[in-house]
Amino acid sequence: MTHAQATTSAARPAPISKVADVVVYQNDAFYCAFPSVVRQPDGGELLLALRRAPEWRRFGGRGTTHTDANAQLVLTRSRDGGRTWGEPSLLHADPLAGLQDPCLARLNDGSLLCSTYGWMWLPLPPPSTQPLSPNLTDVTRVGDFVFTGGLLLRSADAGRSWETITPPPAPTETRRDPFGQPLPAYNRGAICQGRTGRLFWAVAVAQPGDRKRTGVHLMTSDDRGRTWSYGCPIAQDDKVEFNEAGLYETPAADLVAFVRTAHFDDHTVVARSSDGGKRFGPWQDAGFRGHPHHATRLSDGRVLLVYGYRHPPFGVRARVLDTECLDVATAPEFVVRDDGGNGDLGYPWAVALDDRRALVVYYFNRSDGPRHIAGTIVEIAPR
Repeated sequence: MTHAQATTSAARPAPISKVADVVVYQNDAFYCAFPSVVRQPDGGELLLALRRAPEWRRFGGRGTTHTDANAQLVLTRSRDGGRTWGEPSLLHADPLAGLQDPCLARLNDGSLLCSTYGWMWLPLPPPSTQPLSPNLTDVTRVGDFVFTGGLLLRSADAGRSWETITPPPAPTETRRDPFGQPLPAYNRGAICQGRTGRLFWAVAVAQPGDRKRTGVHLMTSDDRGRTWSYGCPIAQDDKVEFNEAGLYETPAADLVAFVRTAHFDDHTVVARSSDGGKRFGPWQDAGFRGHPHHATRLSDGRVLLVYGYRHPPFGVRARVLDTECLDVATAPEFVVRDDGGNGDLGYPWAVALDDRRALVVYYFNRSDGPRHIAGTIVEIAPR
């Protein structure tokens, strides 16, 4: 499926209409981003996690980036279907690193699992003036920050308290954390619980011989996230890079990975496993642009796929897929928002509210103003 073919097929009206845009959380002292949302088993309360860091421009700083030693994870709740939200409470703060991208999953026993990862502020001297510690020779650096890898948080009381779990590294991972240990598994994207209770997680792993370029691999857990085992590669390539990825299990028990790319004109790619994650078939170009992705099941079995759109007009887009996600390239595209101030927005996550409506949450900005968490309630037409 080519990009031109996908655009033509998407000319059909999408079965989505907008009900209302809402502001979930905005505080001009903070840069807020990367939300995820789940619905409690009773169908009433919504829980939304986000990353919050100082809005340095408010205090005279030059700008704000996605690496910040002050970044922490907070949690807010809604009891009216996402129209109003309470004041955030602390989910987790790391004593050594600023945290990113909290990705919530509600498991079949009612517990919550949240994946995240961190960046440690570590201003190092130039190697020409002072030799680096041996621990730091294989780390990932961005400016004065060093990547610490992944962390999992688990709650058995609806997010009021959390235990921490350090995931193991993927077997092929060559990068190290600041302590010289193999980098714990990480990624942005939905962890999927299959019908058997097994958890599936698409993690980003450095490509052999090139620590700056990643592929996506599968990790699995049979004890609700406490321990993990390596599965198999999901998507890897000599030229295209794969990173942020969300997983979805279809009624036929296929595992479908929706994957962000680099060096591929921002095209979405899809990889599928039909044997419970033992192996994935070759990745496929979906033919449209956007990232990252989140897929959620609707009451009639169809799938709402949402993704950011960081090209003019900046915003968030969505598609309603068939039950097996076989029409991802041809399903009509719906523009959820196209009034963003620039490309620093998106990262949507969706949750079904009832038989007809869903809530899509994302981070947003207007005219390059403070980044805040917004949402859109949408209605899905029946089949």
